[in-house]
Amino acid sequence: MVPMPSTASAAGLCNFVDVSPSPFHVCRTVSVQLEEAGFVRVEETDAWPTEPGKYYLIRGGSLVAWSTEHDRSGRSAGSAPAGPFRIVGGHTDSPNLRVKQNPDLESAGWQMVGLEPYGGAWLNSWLDRDLGISGRLSVRDGSALREVLVKVDEPILRVPQLAIHLSEDRKGVTLDPQRHVNAIWGVGNSPRSFISYVAEREGVDPKAILGWELMTHDLAPSSIVGVEGELVSAPRLDNQGTCYAGTQALLAAVQNPTDVTPVLALFDHEEVGSMSDRGAFSDLLNTVLERIVLGRGGGREEFLRTMAGSICASGDMAHATHPNYPDRHEPAHRIELGGGPVLKVNQNLRYATDSAGAGAFALACDQAGVPLQRYVHRADLPCGSTIGPITASRTGISTVDVGAAQLAMHSSRELMGASDITAYSEALAAFLAPAAPVRG
Repeated sequence: MVPMPSTASAAGLCNFVDVSPSPFHVCRTVSVQLEEAGFVRVEETDAWPTEPGKYYLIRGGSLVAWSTEHDRSGRSAGSAPAGPFRIVGGHTDSPNLRVKQNPDLESAGWQMVGLEPYGGAWLNSWLDRDLGISGRLSVRDGSALREVLVKVDEPILRVPQLAIHLSEDRKGVTLDPQRHVNAIWGVGNSPRSFISYVAEREGVDPKAILGWELMTHDLAPSSIVGVEGELVSAPRLDNQGTCYAGTQALLAAVQNPTDVTPVLALFDHEEVGSMSDRGAFSDLLNTVLERIVLGRGGGREEFLRTMAGSICASGDMAHATHPNYPDRHEPAHRIELGGGPVLKVNQNLRYATDSAGAGAFALACDQAGVPLQRYVHRADLPCGSTIGPITASRTGISTVDVGAAQLAMHSSRELMGASDITAYSEALAAFLAPAAPVRG
């Protein structure tokens, strides 16, 4: 059984990124696509659905979606599950500059907004860019709280570079994250409240705001570039490339149901270690998977058996070999844009891939008819990590780390191959709907 091809495209990725400047907007964008395909949102505080179907939930900036529609064939609701989970994981957050809790500053006659780097942001890439604001507000509504999404797509902030004439050696400056990344948003000595400005833009009484998570985003639209349109230039490809490809993969996989249960798990806070109520270190994925089994009539024994037979593809972007810095890469493992999905292996388990997981993803690529590249980090350089090792250790599920190749990772603007997003999504779709079960 061959899965239906993914509808992922470079143009679709560009649109996805442009409408999703924050993790909360990623979840909303994905939820709209899921609901158009018949998925139903469930709340964690409600009774779990027992009928076969397509469902999703959102916890803050994280989202989990799954389909049990295959239960309509050969098994009835309430019977113990027989098939394992196939999970595609990713993360919704990206490095950026975030608004401090008391953001209003004044310096040398300029009105400033205090910003703090989030994750491993490549700070120099955020200078001299027109920046908007996105995120969410927590607003008092009588005796209750409600959430308001914020998306200001106007150039209201800018972090200016120091003129080369004012640097000590005309070679630039080392950026201090405390002093050098605050943004200008006006001139004059009359203090203004930035949070009040954001509230008024969203039609909210500033006095009703009790909390916020606000962040900057580059306003230059995503674009398809290169002499033959073979590249995608966009912000937040790490890791919205996976969020988009994984969503399209799930939508393709549910049209070709198998004996496995396909799951898409997109976590917030990966870039800062995942230690939150909705990060990969939380109980979110374990809880959802157990409730799926319980909702289908299984018990603890059935849950543990299901988990033992499950496998997760931790999707994150991968380093392409940089043409200006080829010496920074493992010479025997050149990774090309346009060369297909990337299998990531690290002997010290910064990636979770083992031989069994590598084999499962290689089979998926073969099933999808796309080439596979294999990435190894230079042994004398520290290797980054993903949700893969975290997911594997928290759930006990066999996990393989995969991705799509890109340049300029953690920059405010990143670059990937236009054809890679389709190949990546098709490989993930084949992984979610395998032609045959993979046995240990």
